[in-house]
Amino acid sequence: MEANLYNQAGEQIGSVELSDYVFGIEPNIPVMHQYVVMQRANARQGTQSTRGRGEVRGSTRKIYRQKGTGRARQGSVRAPHRIGGGIAHGPHPRSYRVSMPKKMRRLAVRSALSAKLAAAQIRVIDNLAITAPRTKDIIKFLGDHTLSGKTLIILDRKNEQSGIVQRSANNLPNVKTLLASYLNVRDLLTYDTVVLPKAAIEVIESYLGAGQSSAQSEEK
Repeated sequence: MEANLYNQAGEQIGSVELSDYVFGIEPNIPVMHQYVVMQRANARQGTQSTRGRGEVRGSTRKIYRQKGTGRARQGSVRAPHRIGGGIAHGPHPRSYRVSMPKKMRRLAVRSALSAKLAAAQIRVIDNLAITAPRTKDIIKFLGDHTLSGKTLIILDRKNEQSGIVQRSANNLPNVKTLLASYLNVRDLLTYDTVVLPKAAIEVIESYLGAGQSSAQSEEK
């Protein structure tokens, strides 16, 4: 399938061929949901902790005798219903980690990419080159492409140029940069528009499976 190709100034300069295997499938909604659930679960630290009645300070002596006082029977100052007592059924450190097969994870990402492309929420550009870290350059780029709302900029690999782009976008709350190898469903669904340079498309198609790598064709 083909998508419009733009330059950094926001001018359409031709088209680019995208892999149908990555960008043209029928989105699998249940797998995408499972992927997001996995991401949210794996982001939990699981470090919350409380102390039970056997872990708090206090005497183990019976507070007063069992019978004859007219009061309710009490066994310990550590009881959960007493001030300073232990917590009943409280949380303890645990792992919330959820696993998911690699093929399902890749299917979920391909589904999200296909859904974004079908909704015209992917902007393919030939290159994003910034000479020095400047926030105003990213603002100008967004303005030239008339991109409003939340924008996700995909970078092909970690190098000096990608570092400059990342630092340029850090001060913008509605803009996020992400390496192509870290592409995930939650970010794809969270942001309104995805900016994809051609170099990032090659990285994405190289690891998302059996589709042929994109053959770019530019028409002036």
